[in-house]
Amino acid sequence: MKSLKPYIIFPIHFVLQMTNLGLWGLLIFGFGIVRFILPIPFVSKALLRLMHWFYFTFSVISVGLIKLFNNIKIEIKMDEALSKDKWYLIIANHISYLDIILLIRFCAMHTSPPKFFLKKELIWLPFVGIAAWALDMPFMRRYTQEFVAKNPHLKGKDIETTKKSCEKFIDSPTSVINFVEGTRFTPIKAQQRNSPFSHLLRPKAGGIAFTLAAMGEQFSSLLDITLAYPSNSGHPMTDMLCGDMTHIVIDVKVLPVSEEIIGNYFENEKFRNGFQIWLNELWTNKNQRMKAWMGD
Repeated sequence: MKSLKPYIIFPIHFVLQMTNLGLWGLLIFGFGIVRFILPIPFVSKALLRLMHWFYFTFSVISVGLIKLFNNIKIEIKMDEALSKDKWYLIIANHISYLDIILLIRFCAMHTSPPKFFLKKELIWLPFVGIAAWALDMPFMRRYTQEFVAKNPHLKGKDIETTKKSCEKFIDSPTSVINFVEGTRFTPIKAQQRNSPFSHLLRPKAGGIAFTLAAMGEQFSSLLDITLAYPSNSGHPMTDMLCGDMTHIVIDVKVLPVSEEIIGNYFENEKFRNGFQIWLNELWTNKNQRMKAWMGD
C-alpha cells in the first residue's frame, strides 16, 4: 500500500477511515439508546464498558490504517508510568483532527477512558456528536461575563452544569481532554492572533481553569501532552490520508494538580493572573520542545 501514488492512496484510505468512524459511531449510538431506555445501573455500566471497547477499537483500527498506508514512526515519550484506574486532566495543543484519534489511542493504551469537553453545538456533528452523547461526554454551554452581567441569575450555572454532567461518570475513572488553544493551529491563525509562539496559538486559560474549578479535586494528575508532526510540512490530515506522514511525536509531562491551580478564575484577579503565568510557562516550554523536534 505504501508504494502506491498519493492520488490512489487518498480515496482508498479516506473511505476506509470514514467507514471505520461510521461503523463504530453508529454502534456506540445504538447501545447508547439501549442505555437510555434501560436505566438500570448494572446494565448501564456493562453497556458503557462495551461502548468504551467500541470507542477504543475505532482508534486501534484508525491508527492501524495510518500505519498501513504510511511509512511512519509514532514516538511516545512519557516521564512516568500512567494508570487506567486514575483520573487525569489532559491539556494538549491542537494541530489537526488527527490529534483526536491519536489521543483516544494513547488513552486506550495508558489511561482511563477519555472524555472530551465539547461545545453544545457539536452534538449535531455526524457520527461524532451522537457517539459523544452516548458516551456521556459533557456538552458545555459557557456564559460570557457580559452575558452573566445582563442575566445575574445564571452566575455560576456553567460550572454547576458541568459538575452535573460529570456525575454520570463520577464512579468511573476518566481522562478529561481539553484543547487549550480552543481551535487548530495554523501559521495564518498564529499571525492573525499575534501569537508569541512559533508552533502554537495563545492558550486560553479560562477553559482549563473552568474545568479545574468544576472537578479539580477528582484528578490524580494533570497530563501536559504535546503533539507534533516533524518532517511533514503540509497539513497533517492530508499528509496522513495521502500516505506522506513519516513521524508523529506524543510527548507527555505528568504534573501535580495542586491547590494553586484550583480557584475562581473569573472573579479572583490575583488567582487569574497567577494562573495565566503558570499556563504561559507551560506553553513556552511546549513551544521550545516543538522547535527542537521540527528542526527550527
